[in-house]
Amino acid sequence: MPAAVNAEWLLRHGPLTWLDVLHLHHIDFEDLATLERLLDACLGDGVNVVFTAHDTQPMVGSAEDFTERLRMLHSADVSWVCLTEGSVTKLTDLIGEPPDAAVIPHGYVAAPESLNGLERAPSTSAGRYLMFGASRASRDQLSTMANWSLGTTDPTSTLHVLLRAFSPADFAVGGRAPLLLETARRDPRIRLTMRPYPTDDEVARAGLASDALLLPYLWGSHSGQLELAFDLNLLPVCSLTGHLPEQYERHKGMVEEPEWFDWSHGHPNLFGEKFLVALEKAAARLDSGTRRLDRDFLEYRVHEHRTILDDYAHAYGSGQ
Repeated sequence: MPAAVNAEWLLRHGPLTWLDVLHLHHIDFEDLATLERLLDACLGDGVNVVFTAHDTQPMVGSAEDFTERLRMLHSADVSWVCLTEGSVTKLTDLIGEPPDAAVIPHGYVAAPESLNGLERAPSTSAGRYLMFGASRASRDQLSTMANWSLGTTDPTSTLHVLLRAFSPADFAVGGRAPLLLETARRDPRIRLTMRPYPTDDEVARAGLASDALLLPYLWGSHSGQLELAFDLNLLPVCSLTGHLPEQYERHKGMVEEPEWFDWSHGHPNLFGEKFLVALEKAAARLDSGTRRLDRDFLEYRVHEHRTILDDYAHAYGSGQ
């Protein structure tokens, strides 16, 4: 079994009678005709298909191709799962009629049991920032790093940037990697860590050594990183995009509200100004000192996870 199973691999290993359920997550990378053949094969072999619509806009490819894929899934015998009520509304607008979708939230990212016996590393100053993830067009890592460096005057503040390994495309014309590296080199408070693919444990350890998580999404629908910030009691400094506010609203009263910055409207030259204003407000909120893990919230996550598993069992057709 390959690390990443795609539609072509599944079709080469038919008939698919060795499967009970095919769970589709991200469909942007699949050729439309190949995806359609896979759905036909599942129908012929009696395999239930469940599609979780993480995104309501494409991460790669055109909006037209993305909508065409959604419409094809809607016309097939596929069960849909959406992470928020808002995403159901957005998808309805895209495909012209409401999908028959169950709304099942994202849930935890750091399993509560993996945090047993762990605590946030103490610090003499609450100014430890973390940014991690692949260098994607949907994340504004470069100007965020430059603005943090020039706008944060506290000499004891730090920024840890945990990256996935670069590829040649990151250094091609227009690639952001060279400027990212040059910006980090000029500020000793910035530490870059490169991993082939950061493990859950590596990400959790980086979070436990931080106080705030920077989430500079230019666009997006839902965020697992935001859920991780809730798990680790990090203060999210987060762009106001997609259905992220609804993810927070689900836990309102149990987690602190993110420090939002809204750059979805207005001239793009104002993006930096809006981020720096949010960063200043976040720094003031962090002055109270090191935040400990919230064990009550982690216990709530355990119960939430059981409900999520039950809901997926129904979506798979085995929870009747």
